Amino acid sequence: MSDSKLIQALAARLREAEASRVAIEPVRGEIVTSGDPLGGNPPGGAPLDDMATAYAVQQANVDLRVANGERIVGRKIGLTSLAVQKQLGVDQPDFGALFASMAYGDGEAIPLSQLIQPKVEAEIALVLERDLTREKHTFVDILNATAYALAAIEVVDSRIQNWDIRFVDTVADNASSARFVLGSRPVPLSRIDLTACAMELSRDGDVLSRGNGAACLGNPLNAAVWLADRMAQLGTPLRAGDVVLTGALGPMVAVKEPGTCTAQIDGLGSVRATFTD
Repeated sequence: MSDSKLIQALAARLREAEASRVAIEPVRGEIVTSGDPLGGNPPGGAPLDDMATAYAVQQANVDLRVANGERIVGRKIGLTSLAVQKQLGVDQPDFGALFASMAYGDGEAIPLSQLIQPKVEAEIALVLERDLTREKHTFVDILNATAYALAAIEVVDSRIQNWDIRFVDTVADNASSARFVLGSRPVPLSRIDLTACAMELSRDGDVLSRGNGAACLGNPLNAAVWLADRMAQLGTPLRAGDVVLTGALGPMVAVKEPGTCTAQIDGLGSVRATFTD
């Protein structure tokens, strides 16, 4: 099978899994590992050809959603927490596209019937007021481009059976994106310590996950810099108005029944993801 046919076939399989709510077997076995023709691989990551193929599968489905009228509202960075990396057996970040159809308001009902095997993680979201188009960005570039931060809960949902994923599986699956909920208290970055801010994620009053900003690549701005550079390199830079989910501040938590998950983040307040039958 040619590369283009393989990409389209895998993209169609993942689309069908999401539409039918029936998970599929991992796709990594069909993404050929041929290595980097220059003789080197990214540190700790999949060979370049694997990575490129996986992102091409993701992009095929992103392009189709846009062609069908959906609107991209930002990007998410995944696998930034060492705790989450250990849970999933991966060791580097990835990214996925966020669509308006994925966005839910604080406390708004999220039907479990639309998901397969959801999990939640607490994050810091950045909302941009300037484009990020440089080849190499710095903390200052991100600080100057960010209008404010918000507490956020990302709902991830793998279309791969039993979350049996490796790096290329989750990349192809739009970084396991599903839904996201933003808090309603916008805070300028000058008023929050992104590294030290403590996070507590609870469900119906029971604390299930704790962490802080340092769990996200040492500082959520490190993740934002990585994403800004990556998107600019790909010719799809982050733009004013984009939402950036910077990555988990602690271990993710499975959602198996209706209830409310609340993330409390120092300096940013709280945000609730409410799941219903």
